[in-house]
This record gives sequence, C-alpha cells and structure tokens, in this order.
Amino acid sequence: MSDYYDVLGVPRGADDAAIKKSYRKLAMQHHPDRNNGDRAAEAKFKEITEAYEVLRDPAKRQLYDRYGEAGLRGAAGQQAGFHPFDISEALNIFMRDFGGFGGFEEIFGGRRSAAADRHGNDLRASVSLKLEDVAKGTKKQLKYRVQVPCETCGGSGAKRGKGATPCRKCGGSGEVRRAQRSIFGQFVSVSPCPTCAGEGRIITDPCEICRGDGRTRVDRTVGVDVPPGVSSQNYITLRGQGHAGPRGGPAGDLIVMLEVEDDDRFERHGDDLVYDLPVSFSQAALGAEVTVPTPYGDEIVKVPPGTQTGAVIRLKGRGVPHLGAGTKGDLHVRVVVWTPERLTPEMEGVFRALAAVEGEPSAGRVGRSFWDRMRGALGV
Repeated sequence: MSDYYDVLGVPRGADDAAIKKSYRKLAMQHHPDRNNGDRAAEAKFKEITEAYEVLRDPAKRQLYDRYGEAGLRGAAGQQAGFHPFDISEALNIFMRDFGGFGGFEEIFGGRRSAAADRHGNDLRASVSLKLEDVAKGTKKQLKYRVQVPCETCGGSGAKRGKGATPCRKCGGSGEVRRAQRSIFGQFVSVSPCPTCAGEGRIITDPCEICRGDGRTRVDRTVGVDVPPGVSSQNYITLRGQGHAGPRGGPAGDLIVMLEVEDDDRFERHGDDLVYDLPVSFSQAALGAEVTVPTPYGDEIVKVPPGTQTGAVIRLKGRGVPHLGAGTKGDLHVRVVVWTPERLTPEMEGVFRALAAVEGEPSAGRVGRSFWDRMRGALGV
C-alpha cells in the first residue's frame, strides 16, 4: 500500500499547484499512449491518477491525511465520492484536467484516443432488499440485457478478414483542422471529422451480425455483494459492467440502485429500529416474558411488573449495522398496553372486582414521562 504523497513525489504540505504539476509530469511519462500499452506503465498511470484525484480534492485529502486509504474506502470515503477506478476512467481524469485545446494535442502532438471517444453507456438496474438483507448483508444475482463486443467480428464492426480503411477526409487522424484569420492573427480550430465521426477509419464492408457497430445484445447475470447497513439512498457501481463501446471502445458501468422494502413490523430511524409490543393489563401489571422479532431472529424480552404504555425496552445492538463500520444500532421495544374491546361476563366480573380495589391512577406517572419516552424511542 503506497503513500499517495510518495507516489506523486510531493511533500505532505504541498499546495494544489505543486500536486497538479507533479501529476502532469508523471502522467506524461507513464501514459499508455506513450508506452505502447505496456502493462506496468498502465498500472503506474492508474496509481498516480488515483493519488492525484485524492490529493486534489480537499475532502478526500483530509480523510486520507487522517485515516489513510482505510478511511477513503469506508463509509465516509464513499460519501466523499471516492472509489477505485479502471484505466478508462484514469484516462478521462487526465483528459479532464489536461485535454482539449492546447492540452492533449500539445502534450502528445496528436489527437485524443478514439477508444475514449467510443466509451460505452452506463446502465442502471435496481435490486430489492428485505430488512434481513440490510441487517446481515447479502449477495444478489442480477440479470440484465447489455451490449457486448460482437463475437463474429471481434468487436471491430468489419467482416472477418476485411478490417477498416483510413478515412480519406482526415487522413486517419479523426480530426479536421480549420484555420481562420482575424485582426488578432491566425486561429486553428480542431473538431471531429464528420466523415468518420472522429474514429479515423471507415468500415466499407460491415459485419453482417452487428452491421458495423461491433456490438450485440446478450443477457448477462452478475453477482452483487450488498454490504450490511445500506438504505434506499445507496447504490453500488460495478465498473466495466455496462454497455461495451462501439468498435472496441471501453465499457460503461452498471449502477445498481438499492431499494429496501418497508417492514411492517418495524420503524427505521437510521440504524435504530422501533417495534410496538402489545401486552395485556395483567402482563403489564404482573410482568411477563414475551417474544419479539428482530432482524436476526426472535428474542425473549422481560416486561417488568408495573410497566406503563409508552415504556421503552432497549435491545442493544439488535438494530441495523452502520454502513462501513462494525457497530450496530439498537432495537427499541415500545410497550403498548392492550385494552380488550369486548368483555366476556367472566372478564367483566374480574375487572369490576379490580376497579373496587385498584384506586385512582397517578396523573404524574403519565403525562410528561409518557411523551418523553415516546420521543426517546423515536430519537426526536
């Protein structure tokens, strides 16, 4: 595990300008286009780009300075937008900050990679989860339809053995340049070639299966590892599992939206859960042991004698795990004394006998303390 400051060759107190300057120098040295696709150079390019992307961002840099890479890969790092990325995303980051007019062309004396221009589209899909899945984590199988490189032509878009020919309009560069003169001098504008759509080549004999696109549609199944503690506001990104780019372009991503189903038994408040437990008069007065559900299975709860409606029994650590951490919320069992709606003659006789000896209820024991317990259970 390398130190990001060492990777970029800058001190820990380096300012933004020094970080950007060092990254530009190293990126030019290890860029895949300058190293004929060398694997070691590609890996180094990804490493320095990841270091740059963290240190250039104040929020990510603060997390890294305090917790290292572990902090970036935890829940706080995900909230700050950190994620590992592939070579195509590293190239896009480089182009974002150093590409365009006077940037990429000036550095490499050429045009932007055609493959980067043909990046595949992202896909969105959803996965339904139950509360038990959220509590324990789970793995879901997701089936979806996606564009993949055509097997017949190998993704080239041309008939087998035919290949593509250089575009005559742009001479294979994929760009056309136009010079304009003004009172301020001569300006040169660069734009994608309209004839070959910026690819620098033209397929004159397209593949009969994909009709020159280089892709076909297939059904794919992937496993999605869902960590404990997620909510419907979370999503999981599977890099490179989206649509393949046309004619050899890199694939997009699959973005899995998480949909947590409501559980009628519980109210969820962040990592805490609230469960309403109905008990009878006799159970509340005499005390009882009752069974309550939790996301991890049923548990026995002791209701103390003299329990009032609104009393809260806390089951520590029986709530939902905190995303990216080892802690769990609590399950708050909120007691509700059940009043029978219809009385049998035997029950009515017992209650009348009780009414004769029980006395008046204490107003001080209900009122404020009841609502305080309600607010405490709900965390408000």
